[in-house]
Amino acid sequence: MRKLLPLIGSHPGGRAALTCRYRCGDACFHEVPNTSGNEYAGDVIAAALSRRSVLRAGAVVGATAAAGAAVGIGQAPEASAKPPVVPGKGWEKERGKIRGAARGLRFAPVAPNTIDAVTVPEGYAQNVVIRWGDPILRGAPAFDPEKQSAKAQAGQFGYNNDFLTLLPLKGERGRQVLFANHEYTDEELMFPGYDGDNPTREQVEIAWAAHGLSVVVVEEDRRTGKLTAVPRHHLNRRFTATSEFRLTGPAAGSDLLKTSADPTGTRVLGTLNNCAGGTTPWGTALSAEENFNQYFAGAASVTDPEVKARLARYGMSGGASGRKWERFDDRFDLTEEPNEANRFGWVVEVDPYDPGSVPRKRTALGRFKHEAAEPRLTADGRPVVYMGDDERFDYFYKFVSSRRMAKGDSRAAREHNLTLLDEGTLYVAKLTGDSPADQIDGSGKLPSDGEFDGSGVWIPLATGDTSHVPGMSAEEVYVFTRLAADKVGATKMDRPEDVEPSPRTGRVYIALTNNSQRGAAGRPGPDEANPRNANRHGQVLELAEHWDDPAADGFAWRLFLVCGDPEDPATYFAGFPKDQVSPISCPDNLAFDAYGNLWISTDGNALGSHDGLFGVATAGGRRGEVRQFLTVPAGAETCGPIIQDRRVLVAVQHPGEVDGASYEQPASAWPDGPGRVPRPSVVSVWREDGRGIGA
Repeated sequence: MRKLLPLIGSHPGGRAALTCRYRCGDACFHEVPNTSGNEYAGDVIAAALSRRSVLRAGAVVGATAAAGAAVGIGQAPEASAKPPVVPGKGWEKERGKIRGAARGLRFAPVAPNTIDAVTVPEGYAQNVVIRWGDPILRGAPAFDPEKQSAKAQAGQFGYNNDFLTLLPLKGERGRQVLFANHEYTDEELMFPGYDGDNPTREQVEIAWAAHGLSVVVVEEDRRTGKLTAVPRHHLNRRFTATSEFRLTGPAAGSDLLKTSADPTGTRVLGTLNNCAGGTTPWGTALSAEENFNQYFAGAASVTDPEVKARLARYGMSGGASGRKWERFDDRFDLTEEPNEANRFGWVVEVDPYDPGSVPRKRTALGRFKHEAAEPRLTADGRPVVYMGDDERFDYFYKFVSSRRMAKGDSRAAREHNLTLLDEGTLYVAKLTGDSPADQIDGSGKLPSDGEFDGSGVWIPLATGDTSHVPGMSAEEVYVFTRLAADKVGATKMDRPEDVEPSPRTGRVYIALTNNSQRGAAGRPGPDEANPRNANRHGQVLELAEHWDDPAADGFAWRLFLVCGDPEDPATYFAGFPKDQVSPISCPDNLAFDAYGNLWISTDGNALGSHDGLFGVATAGGRRGEVRQFLTVPAGAETCGPIIQDRRVLVAVQHPGEVDGASYEQPASAWPDGPGRVPRPSVVSVWREDGRGIGA
């Protein structure tokens, strides 16, 4: 019997301490911000719902359907008006005869490894599309790590690329528009002689310029499959921590968002800690502000008890910040500007096709540690955006717009569509399991019915200027969304990160990365959606909206993957034989290919291997078979996967971010080789024979 792969490191999920310090301000070593006493697996839907009578019949009963209408689980999204799926056609019948790897996943899986390189399957090639510091704007110099400046960085590709999306570029054959965000900076790896207690103004201003967003046109070499950046294109842009952003939607102009520099509460300088995101059907990019709390100082000196409690719920409770930005700009000092932190933690919408546009922070989507924001459309054309709050014991949400998308790309249609995320209803999810409580013991052992599954409801928080949360105004709901979700008893989850709807089935997949404190003293214990104590490896949850309607107020759910070493009895791969899967730990970002396979990038692999990208079939005879497509270099994380027919893109974030590493003593030689500073980069992978990925 193969020995279980070892757990590594003292930080949750196998992360380096250096990563925890710079990405999230050591969030896992602070008190859990969610101290609410709300239940996390209550009676949400009528007790009569059971898996055998509902899910095994391929139908669920709408919580608010007065007539008791049944709801299809396995239908296509456009079939919402059709009769419910008949018994025997539910998801328990999806695995037929096993005939071979699913189409789109027919490659030789990469073995777990610790190679300081991007490793890909045999027969595949790769290239670096763009690196930190590569010039993209006119006048920007070539990157020189010994001669960095804020002015140069503001015209160069930023640091720690995370979310990626590629958009078509009409009229320029072979070219596309790449949008990337830049989550955070690791100053110890960026600057020679960096002193974290005494950063210089120049270092701080370079870091401001290295945060934010990039828009850059890329071009395909049809002979080789290589993808390269096109510098100085008129659509190329950089947004930094000092660029102008607009606050829009129902909370814009609120007193809670006003500062001395912006008495209107509508104009913000910068965007911080952008993690994953999404791509809208109308051709814009969404970027999610995540661990913004770490940039703000002075919370310990705040005396107003209500303000202090609000700050604590968002992870702000200390004195000086880790990067000491407050020494160079008062807006990062909460004693000087108590509302400045309220202007971060939003979903940002960017129009990559309009080089003169100002990005907008959409307050209708709520404020929390957004990991991602992925839209889909209702049958009548209204966008629904799914979002995770990446914190231990926090929640996942959706927003349902009240407006329909206009078709076409006329100026009028684009202007209309840029209002869609300002009006609608914000919801939070509450889940209940269908197994007896004594069968969910924290070990990960499956209950007697053979699956972790159940039902749930979407609880409305606010619609426009109307609050649905007693004791809170609509503005308070949007600005302090976590507190609103606490009040209504949302389900405390194991770090909900990316939330991705399948374009083929409409089912929604949620990456729950890990939660080492589940079941610890004074912490919530296991429930059916989060069934393991000391959860180091995470899980992926599959959700089916009632009638496959994104605007529905109820859903069925089950765990699709319970990650970890396949030899561990506490793992589960949708029922697929565990001796035939690649080990996977800490799922983070999600994407789909044209065949409906789910692709998962990992963050903090706790199995002893480097992080990687994995494909897994969601239907058919190979449903649940995980196959590893690539691994990333030492200290790096796999982010932002894009899966095209003939190309895969990944963002390789923080290479060399290993404890003890520094600018002078790098822990990785990627991507430029020994003697060069490690540089976060975007990588393109393709088949050498020119055929489709995994086909």
